[in-house]
Amino acid sequence: MKIDYPCVQINLSKIKHNTEKIVELCRKKDIDVVGVSKVYCAKKPIVNAMLQGGVVMIGDSRIENLKKIDKLKCRKMLLRIPMESHSRDVVKYSDISLNSELTTIKRLSKAAKKLNKIHSIILMIDLGDLREGILEKDVINTVKAIMELPNIKIAGIGTNLTCYGAVIPDESNLGRLVEIKDRIKQELALDIPLVSGGNSSSIHLVVNGKIPKGINQLRIGEAIILGRETAFGESIPECYGDSFILKGEIVEIKFKPSMPSGNIGVDAFGEKPVFQDKGTIKRAIVAIGKQDIKIDGLKPIDKYIDILGGSSDHLILDISSCKTNYEVGDIVDFNMDYGCLLRVMTSPYVKKYYIDK
Repeated sequence: MKIDYPCVQINLSKIKHNTEKIVELCRKKDIDVVGVSKVYCAKKPIVNAMLQGGVVMIGDSRIENLKKIDKLKCRKMLLRIPMESHSRDVVKYSDISLNSELTTIKRLSKAAKKLNKIHSIILMIDLGDLREGILEKDVINTVKAIMELPNIKIAGIGTNLTCYGAVIPDESNLGRLVEIKDRIKQELALDIPLVSGGNSSSIHLVVNGKIPKGINQLRIGEAIILGRETAFGESIPECYGDSFILKGEIVEIKFKPSMPSGNIGVDAFGEKPVFQDKGTIKRAIVAIGKQDIKIDGLKPIDKYIDILGGSSDHLILDISSCKTNYEVGDIVDFNMDYGCLLRVMTSPYVKKYYIDK
């Protein structure tokens, strides 16, 4: 098979393996796993690998991605708080959505009634990270109002931590979520089936046996895809960290000074670069750039390569210390962090290839 570069090599068997390990880990704590597909734009081969690995549902932040997998026989969750203007599509393409605005939930109710469907929601509660969610003091009144809406089912309550405010999930804040569920039952006689305790940043509590009893759902993307939890960036036991490998082709190799000559202004992105004087170095240019990647999220697999920087279309490497005698046309492999992978998978200029071994 002819491979076009730059590309991402995606190992489906490793994704399935990671999914199985994390699902097993969570199942021991009576926690279901929603497999989050947003970082890879819900590409079907990867979604199928997650489903084969045992996730109970696929979650994505974009309606466009849920439309791609509409025909797949699995439950689907919309992760980003819905736009009112998308109410009909939210009900049509997702079985359950995360919500924090009563006005939007009313719109979902009307859309669900027109489509003759019952739409489930998870009411999001802000426990300190300051992204989406109602405040704890507003929970009871909000739930009361939702209970009066036709065609809407309150399937659960949830929270999001770490993504914005970098607040670490712990026994205290997730414990409050369980307490809120108990308060709703006590004051409103409403039993809430799901307590959705966050994302991959909550996995460290599962690994260490500290997840509060009563948390019974997690929405997991990065931990499956990159094999690590996101609270502290630690690897998850028995999981692969290299399911996605970025491959780029060298288009130039030259010995050049490490310091530019002339007056230094700002680069194409309005930033003033900083250079280290190493004398003359052996530099390689790879045909990929900031339009496709987050440069500081790359890590060359060849440990002797240093990343110097890049522009929109070029990645510049220092290969002076490499044991490999690289030539023009050779391929350089990179691991990626989550932010870099997100940009790569979104870029139409980076081809995607699958292996299953």
